[in-house]
Amino acid sequence: MTQQRTPTLLYIDDDAALARLVDRGLTRRGYKVIHAASGEEGLERIRNAGAQGCIDVVALDQYMPGLDGLETLERIMAIPDAPPVVFVTASQDSSIAVTALKAGAADYLVKDVKGDFIPLLHVAAEGALRQAELQRAREEAEAEIHASRDRYAALAAERELLLREVNHRVGNSLQIIASLLHLQASSAAQDEVKAALTNAMGRVAAVAQVHRRLYTSQDLKSVVLNQYLESLLEDLRRSAEGNRMSRLTVKAEPIEIDPDRAVAVGIIVNELVMNAVKYAYPDGAGPIHVELTSQGDDLLLSITDDGVGNNVKADPRSTGMGQRIVAAMASKLDATVERDPDHSGTRITLRFGRDPVVSGKASSAAAG
Repeated sequence: MTQQRTPTLLYIDDDAALARLVDRGLTRRGYKVIHAASGEEGLERIRNAGAQGCIDVVALDQYMPGLDGLETLERIMAIPDAPPVVFVTASQDSSIAVTALKAGAADYLVKDVKGDFIPLLHVAAEGALRQAELQRAREEAEAEIHASRDRYAALAAERELLLREVNHRVGNSLQIIASLLHLQASSAAQDEVKAALTNAMGRVAAVAQVHRRLYTSQDLKSVVLNQYLESLLEDLRRSAEGNRMSRLTVKAEPIEIDPDRAVAVGIIVNELVMNAVKYAYPDGAGPIHVELTSQGDDLLLSITDDGVGNNVKADPRSTGMGQRIVAAMASKLDATVERDPDHSGTRITLRFGRDPVVSGKASSAAAG
């Protein structure tokens, strides 16, 4: 068991006889007492405490020649890590007590020449030591909290930097893949191969654009959909089917959603736009409109063309891959997907919430 250290009290008083009484009385109560006969000597003892031994608590008399108690108290409080001070005086004037406590004294008591105040001094010293210990513990806890916050801030900054770097590298890699698919699609001789490669390029570009936006954005937790869709459709215009997308337009509100859902939206847009390119205008290019609006808590995404609509015959070469991809992404968004039966061409609308839900089923529409 660790032996508790004997606390040291510095008694500052010009009354040597009373100092001896304090020494005897507090020594019996487990204290080591050091006497200083003046404020100047007491200050010197405190300043040199590191070399001469620790001073745990100070008892300071009010009336002394030279520096009086209040002046000495003020100078003690200016010393870094000064010990707590119990202010002692023979005066019954309460204003002195108020002044001493405001100046930083831990406690205040009235003394007498016979030493009857010594038990009260012991109680006051014990209280001052407990108060100082609590204060030290509080300061250490606050310092640890600040240090933890600094460590957390540093880790968060490092994590953000790493996320940006990851998004940058992933975006670059996906962009390279999309570019390779574009080159291969451009050089493909068969229309079916060209179309398949172009579709694949669009799907890769939808994911790459999200990572590019996360890398260049200040916010790593969301993607602004209007900027994302504009960039995605610009990628499609540069694709192998770009000559048939000259009238492709986008109208979207600046709505923010999380990156995973943005990827799902982008892939759906890619599939439905490419579906319109392949089937809506058999004789050439025509208008294709992508629109994103908010309606209360829901988002409304529509892809519209003015082509042949439901009059087109099913392409026997279609694998149904686009339809399955749209259904899967719609399920991820917990979206409802509807085809407008009154539109002369094809208009497909998706309705989904701004925020993700835990579970849900989505309906699907035809997308070849």
